[in-house]
Amino acid sequence: MQEIERKFLVNSLDFIAEAKTSHKIAQGYLNSHPERTVRIRIKDNKGFITIKGKGDETGTTRFEWEKEIDVNEAKTLLSLCETGVIDKTRYLIPKGKYTFEVDVFEVENKGLVMAEIELSEANETFEKPTWLADEVTGDERYYNAYLSKKPFTKW
Repeated sequence: MQEIERKFLVNSLDFIAEAKTSHKIAQGYLNSHPERTVRIRIKDNKGFITIKGKGDETGTTRFEWEKEIDVNEAKTLLSLCETGVIDKTRYLIPKGKYTFEVDVFEVENKGLVMAEIELSEANETFEKPTWLADEVTGDERYYNAYLSKKPFTKW
């Protein structure tokens, strides 16, 4: 399965008023190699394992496979992950036919707020909310696997 997404920094917390829901997320990496990552995530009370491949030259498109797993198994696997668990709150903001996922990072990545939008095509156009700032698609510093090793507060 191919994932097509673009990432942006967020310039204000105005999006929170538009959010339809939010989720607490903790995630770690069993493997954070740039060619392939294996992620364990606990989102609210559900567990997930995700494998992502290397992105294309723009960073917009890459392979992604995800499966829900038992939350207790996810907790056990999270304890086996590489150093650097990501903690964040994800807000879902519908805009037309799209939903922006806006992550407000906590702990070692506190201060970083980033939005993602999944698209059907890499060059698909969409309306950009006023709270979107610079695009960081393809900038590996903003990949969660990178942030788990080199947190935003230490840049």
